[in-house]
Amino acid sequence: MATVSVRYIVNDIDAAIAFYTRHLGFDEVMHPASTFAMLSRGDLRLVLSAPSGAGGGGQAMPDGTRPEPGGWNRFTLEVSDLAATVDVLQKAGVHFRNQIVTGVGGKQILLDDPSGNPIELFEPTVREAALTPS
Repeated sequence: MATVSVRYIVNDIDAAIAFYTRHLGFDEVMHPASTFAMLSRGDLRLVLSAPSGAGGGGQAMPDGTRPEPGGWNRFTLEVSDLAATVDVLQKAGVHFRNQIVTGVGGKQILLDDPSGNPIELFEPTVREAALTPS
C-alpha cells in the first residue's frame, strides 16, 4: 500500500497512464472514469485528475479558477544510473526541461509528463541522499 499520495492535474488521463506505466514503471491501480486514474510505484500513489465540472480533484475552485498542469512542484524518482535512464527516455521521445545537473547530494534532471507536469529523476552520489542508505 502506498505511503504517500501526489495528485497531478493532467490534460489527458489515457496519455498520462501510458506515459507513467510505459516510461517510469508505474502500475495502474484504477481508472474508473475518463477524468480520473490512480497509479502506484512502490510507496508512491499517483492520483491523476483531468479538469472537469464533476467533483473531485479536477473540480474548479469556488471563484471559478480551474486546476491546470505544470508548475515546478514535483516528485522525485530515485534511479541507479541517471545517464542510462535519460538515454532510454530520450530515445523514447520524452521531453526534458534541462540537462543532468550535479548538486550536493546527487545528480538530477527534470522531465515533463504529457501535460507538462515535472518529474525529477535523481541519482544519489552520497549515501545519506539515497532513499535506502546502505
